[in-house]
Amino acid sequence: MWIRHEIENGASVLYLDGAWRLGNLRPISTELESLKLPRNCTFTLDGSRLGELDTAAAFTLCRHLAERGCNEAMVGTRAFAPRLEQLLGLVRSRMRTPPSEAKSAHRGLLSRLGVAAIQDWQLIKVHNAFIGLIAVELAALARRPKLFRARETVSQFEDVCLDAIPVVALVTFLIGVVVAYLLGVQAQQYGAGIFVVDGVGLAICRELSPILVAVVVAGRSGAAFTAQIGAMKVQEEVDAIRTLGLSPIQVLVIPRLVALTAALPLLVFIGDLFGIAGGIAAAAWQLGILPVTFIDRLHAVLPMSAITVGIGKAPVFAIFIAVIACRMGLLVSRDARSVGENTTSTVVQCIVSVIVLDAIFAVTLQRLGI
Repeated sequence: MWIRHEIENGASVLYLDGAWRLGNLRPISTELESLKLPRNCTFTLDGSRLGELDTAAAFTLCRHLAERGCNEAMVGTRAFAPRLEQLLGLVRSRMRTPPSEAKSAHRGLLSRLGVAAIQDWQLIKVHNAFIGLIAVELAALARRPKLFRARETVSQFEDVCLDAIPVVALVTFLIGVVVAYLLGVQAQQYGAGIFVVDGVGLAICRELSPILVAVVVAGRSGAAFTAQIGAMKVQEEVDAIRTLGLSPIQVLVIPRLVALTAALPLLVFIGDLFGIAGGIAAAAWQLGILPVTFIDRLHAVLPMSAITVGIGKAPVFAIFIAVIACRMGLLVSRDARSVGENTTSTVVQCIVSVIVLDAIFAVTLQRLGI
């Protein structure tokens, strides 16, 4: 028997016996139900014969007594081992905690879209306010140029530009090969292989190189900015910067913003060169167009405006990437999970922003005839 009910000197005593643990919970529950204890009665729990007690068994006992109308004041204890009595007291204290709120109803599609739209709007407002703070700090920096952290800016420029050249060169070279190959497949059917040069030059310099380089930088440097600043936020280094009387925006944000704004046009130019090099390689292999012929044709058909437009987009992309990445880093809460979530959000926001900006540039420049 796990439990025995006896009357001693007019009082109800419940003797607990054996190992009250999760593995024996089924027979314990069955025996509690079979006792048919009186309602609203005062009980004394005797633990002199109790060998083991875990939280599951203690909760089952306390819940059964509560269902019989016995509150905590109506149930006493005696002859319990100190650790078992402490565990029983812990279970009782947890049972006093008010129940959690009911689960929210499952949102429908329109409801989820509405919630997402509100969250995105709030995020846009946060980024807009952050741009204002950066503008204020830049104005203060213009009045006191000595506050500019040139060494930190150069270090960030090395990370975002020089270290990114290999991956940018590889991606744009392969894209140049793919574009030239696909255009060559179609051009060969009409004997117009030389026009592959026109398509490769215009596509790479005006559209593909800027957007691909921006996406690579968003995934590489944007994520790094958020992770670095987020880690500093978790370790309270940002608070330490404020304690020293310094501005986190001037120390952490402006050097990254300046470095990325200067680096991205250079990376786009490198992307142009390697993208065209990929086109030259594919055209020579597939169409038999010599590199000299390819370059001569490129000089004749590629307008300088295509190169200028492609490079001109880069600083705008860089500003958006740096602002989003740094702001998401400063929004990190004090746990490691938030760092990962904000880093992922940074990459998604940056890529979407780059694509939207590129679409705006394309429509606007087309309307202007550029």
